[in-house]
Amino acid sequence: MSEKKEPSVWEGFKAFLMRGNVVDLAVAVVIGAAFTNIVNSVVKGIINPLVGAFGTKNLDSYTSCLKDPCVVAEDGTVTKGIQIAWGSVLGATLTFVITAAVVYFLMVLPMAKYLARQEARRKAKEGTHEVIEVTELEVLKEIRDALVAQRGSGHDRE
Repeated sequence: MSEKKEPSVWEGFKAFLMRGNVVDLAVAVVIGAAFTNIVNSVVKGIINPLVGAFGTKNLDSYTSCLKDPCVVAEDGTVTKGIQIAWGSVLGATLTFVITAAVVYFLMVLPMAKYLARQEARRKAKEGTHEVIEVTELEVLKEIRDALVAQRGSGHDRE
């Protein structure tokens, strides 16, 4: 009777942390947090002034009143009526679209092209290897046929 020792909670936790995908996820979160600041700066420094050329620089100030009268306190809370803050939704949407575009064009697309090139190289190597094998097989068949032909002509002489 041999007792199988179960791993301790600490060993299981260490194994979980040492998985490659956990480390990759941690790196992605850190990069994403830093990248968020860049995108927010682009929206506040470029997009909002462009929108400000047609109205106000702060997208959050674009609202519509669903139920009149809309009364907004100094701290920004609606005290009377129903107000829809569609400007903040527009700002968040712009931030998302910019983030998605940058991630796609700077990370996803180059990685996909790189992986496609790697796959093409691998297939080219396999194709070359197969051609070499087929060529060797054909040469061996020709040698065999030549030997059979020589034997056949050698028996005719005797």
